[in-house]
Amino acid sequence: MTVLPADGLSRAAEFPDPSHDQWQTLVEGVLRKSGKEVTGSAAEEALSTALGDGLTVRPLYTSTDASADPGLPGFAPFTRGSRATGNTTDGWDVRQRHELTDPVRLNEALLGDLENGVTSLWLTVGGPGGVPVSGLARALDGVYLDLAPVVLDAGDDPEPAIRELLGLHEARGIAKGAVRGSLGLDPFGRSARTGAEPELDTAVRWAGLCSREYPGLRSLAVDALPYHEAGGSAAEELGLSLATGVACLRALTASGLSVQEACAQLEFRYAATADQFLTIAKLRAARRLWARIAEVCGAPADGAQRQHAVTSPVMMTRRDPWVNMLRTTLACLGAGVGGAESVTVLPFDHALGLPDAFARRIARNTSTILMEESHLARVTDPAGGSWYVERLTDELAAASWAFFQEIERAGGQAAALGSGMVEERLAATWAARSRDLARRKEPVTGVSEFPAIDERQVEREPVPATPSGGGLPKVRRDEAFETLRARSDAHLAATGSRPKVFVAALGPASVHTARASFAANLFLSGGIEPVQKPASVDASTAAAAFAASGATAACLCSTGALYAEQADDVVSALRSAGAEQIFLAGRPGEYAGADVHVFAGCDVVAVLSSELDRMGVA
Repeated sequence: MTVLPADGLSRAAEFPDPSHDQWQTLVEGVLRKSGKEVTGSAAEEALSTALGDGLTVRPLYTSTDASADPGLPGFAPFTRGSRATGNTTDGWDVRQRHELTDPVRLNEALLGDLENGVTSLWLTVGGPGGVPVSGLARALDGVYLDLAPVVLDAGDDPEPAIRELLGLHEARGIAKGAVRGSLGLDPFGRSARTGAEPELDTAVRWAGLCSREYPGLRSLAVDALPYHEAGGSAAEELGLSLATGVACLRALTASGLSVQEACAQLEFRYAATADQFLTIAKLRAARRLWARIAEVCGAPADGAQRQHAVTSPVMMTRRDPWVNMLRTTLACLGAGVGGAESVTVLPFDHALGLPDAFARRIARNTSTILMEESHLARVTDPAGGSWYVERLTDELAAASWAFFQEIERAGGQAAALGSGMVEERLAATWAARSRDLARRKEPVTGVSEFPAIDERQVEREPVPATPSGGGLPKVRRDEAFETLRARSDAHLAATGSRPKVFVAALGPASVHTARASFAANLFLSGGIEPVQKPASVDASTAAAAFAASGATAACLCSTGALYAEQADDVVSALRSAGAEQIFLAGRPGEYAGADVHVFAGCDVVAVLSSELDRMGVA
């Protein structure tokens, strides 16, 4: 109901409703001032952002972009949430991951987490990278298993860990009906990570037992993280998760479970990234699409996809890892608003090794702050009704469904993995994204943008080594720049100094600062130290300043007009002083006398890698 002021008039009535064309005209004017002469829809396209999967984010959404009725929370197709109350009653499940192998240390970490906000535990058990099965009882000493569900990641031989965990529940007098958590059996995820054939018999057998005797315990994880970590897009991650879910349904129903019973055995695991809107849309689209699959398979429309969101390992950086706290906060926000039942925030030092107590505390407190101080869990589907989010959900769902159908036409998930189709598709997606990363079209703060080259690196205890298989690769956004920085670090260790470039700024600060800052930032991202002393030079001072810098390369920074006036003489002076390479901040058309041009959108990785090669930096 609209509440009007006492005079009965709406304050908005005094303002005319602007049209889309009027807004577009204003956009054209702004773009014209920046040198872009575009009109009509081209003006709006100039402000649009391309995402993966053929999706585009436009600068403005209106009621004309409203999607079909997404339903209500707790009702099919569950776009707006799996429960009518969402997470408003008790927030989302704060699930912390642990990879310690020593039972005593693990126990200390588990109790510390549970005493300070964590509500479930995700444990790596068995194998070289997990706590030994024989030490699981010691690790869980003092843990109230009826209050803190356990999720297993038990590797290639999960049955000993499963028996040990269920035995601990029985020994502590916990009724089978009260057991919660997940056995984490993931035959297709293991196949994706190792290249081995998916082994379904074990998963099917335990799913049948859980369905009969442990109604609150899920047996299978439909883990989409292997595809995300291999460089897959959001739609590819969703499509592959749907294909995996369908393959599991086929196996479980063939063993005698009903479709409803089979669906109840699955928990879907997705990556949450720092693009909070894409994360929200991904989780909403996943529920909608799975509801459609369940409906077609004959399941009653009363059970939604259960979701476990994990902050993206791909986005975590090794340099300036403190920025990861901001990334995981945004990812956690997206996961919570998107309706995930469980959320794992990876510690900010995840990419460096085993997290310390401080990193684990920050990780768990991220959820606590978002729920208790920002009150994100107090509203069911807070993004619902946003024209942008609803449209993005629709478009992502369509792209994901198309890829899912492509996998099914190829013979299903197992066939797509075995044929190399999945690996080829993800590799192509990552190659395209890598080009954007190299050109800084997708900036990585602290790595490709605003790097702190002299910051002391954070060191952590390494994660226990695990055998590498023939499965999908694991990628990181920072890897190309990390390689460059590592070369610079090695040069520093060997020689006592970093590779340098002299910044030859022409004209007053008001003229050269923008490009000098751009160039300095660019070179720093590859571990090359910019030297700008003095603040500006001309033909009479450039040679002496360059000689004093200790560099073998120089970069001219100014405007096109000053390049035309001064560049020839300055370049001549620099070369006479021994400059072996001349860079210029600007596009090739601005001045032809430079060896290399650096500009927004250039391949920064290729430029810096080539320069380190020229400098002899191994």
